[in-house]
Amino acid sequence: MNTKTQAEIASMREGGKRLGTILQKLLDAAHVGVSLNTLEEMADDLITKAGGTASFKTVKGYRWATCLCVNEVVVHGIPTDYMLQDGDILTIDVGMLYKGFHTDTAWTKIITLPRHPREGGDPALEKMNFLRVGEKALWKAIDQARVGNRIGHISRTIQTIVEGAGYNIVKTLVGHGIGRELHDPPQIPGFLKGSIEDSPLLEEGMTIAIEIIYAMGSGVIVYGNSDGWTLATQDRSLSAVFEHSVVIAREGPVILTKADA
Repeated sequence: MNTKTQAEIASMREGGKRLGTILQKLLDAAHVGVSLNTLEEMADDLITKAGGTASFKTVKGYRWATCLCVNEVVVHGIPTDYMLQDGDILTIDVGMLYKGFHTDTAWTKIITLPRHPREGGDPALEKMNFLRVGEKALWKAIDQARVGNRIGHISRTIQTIVEGAGYNIVKTLVGHGIGRELHDPPQIPGFLKGSIEDSPLLEEGMTIAIEIIYAMGSGVIVYGNSDGWTLATQDRSLSAVFEHSVVIAREGPVILTKADA
């Protein structure tokens, strides 16, 4: 596996902290009436000011700093003039190449929180519950990212929490290793494939991007339009993504993309 030296991890921690702060600023700026292109321009500017390069622009054919996914769009949503509306759920996915190393992070939010959530049948409350499950799955999965555990421990945790809440993993999309390349081995599925013992061992110094990619509906995805990038749920159900880049450290998992307080 592609383990890192302490000096390399230090660079990733510095870059990841800056990226986490950028993501938080983008989430704070995402309100009703704000266009996706406005968020894209903001991300591009913040990444440059942070001394980095947009990771996603290093992907052949992709020329944007972000992937912005609204409602049924799961991943690779291209920024457009679409203006966010009341009740939308938005995923902001952003990566940064800093001092030769990538970090990657994503988060989903409801554009406007419910004014007076009601028990039973309130769509806004349902959306909040949906997102809470993804957040819980991310934190619990990160806790499994420990020396001596295996990728399967992470995958099983994600699957148990998401499916236990009545939702479905998008099984064709996975987390990944990260470092000098944006996407490195190993793959980190959100569901357990085979036995845990047959999955890759987690070793000190490995850096991985853990992603919770799931949907309210079946989790089957299709191309959402003709741009060649946008992937959406086939049944048009809502989807969400929660992601952090993490280092497997002797003392336990360390989140690289946590915003600077």
